[in-house]
Amino acid sequence: MKRFDVITIFPNILDSYFQESLLKKAQDKGLFSITTHNLRDFSEDRHRKVDDTPYGGGPGMVLKVEPIVKVVENIKNQNPTAKKKRVILFSLRGKKFDQAAAHRISKYDQLIFICGRYEGVDERVAQYIADEEISLGDFVLSGGELPAAIVIEAVARLIPGMLGTHDSLEEHKGTYPTYTKPETAIIDGKKRSVPKVLLGGNHAKIDAWRDQSST
Repeated sequence: MKRFDVITIFPNILDSYFQESLLKKAQDKGLFSITTHNLRDFSEDRHRKVDDTPYGGGPGMVLKVEPIVKVVENIKNQNPTAKKKRVILFSLRGKKFDQAAAHRISKYDQLIFICGRYEGVDERVAQYIADEEISLGDFVLSGGELPAAIVIEAVARLIPGMLGTHDSLEEHKGTYPTYTKPETAIIDGKKRSVPKVLLGGNHAKIDAWRDQSST
């Protein structure tokens, strides 16, 4: 069973998302597990502090390296039988995540995600703990939790049994326009109809139209 581990200072932030729809059904079927880990549980500070001011000055706070070292080691020790493990740090400097990346990291038995907050994470995490850095794009978020959810879903969709049939995968069939009933809808006072080719029952023509319309 594949295992996803999310390291965060907000361990409940994604609970509702992971416990709905296909993700929940797949977990109930034992296809994979998702576990969140509170970084504060691995702080030696009596106030459970996991951040500090940056050397050299500057705004904000930086997540400390020691708690991250401990939580990653703890996670790996919890799953000693997993042969292929990958530690991923979300960072603006990381490689852009795409479907090819989803296929690549789906080959691992265990994926461990480090979710940054504040002004970032001590650089020694990227240098010595993470196996790679991933970015979702050229924009800034408040933390790595949403990227973790997106990557988990993209990878989970590739697990056999997650979607029921291989034809459900968008990259397999292409992203062509889709329609459903009614055949004609009134939008802004005008009739907007389904393309006639989809109504004729000629599957060769339908496939050709879909190929032509695919992006």
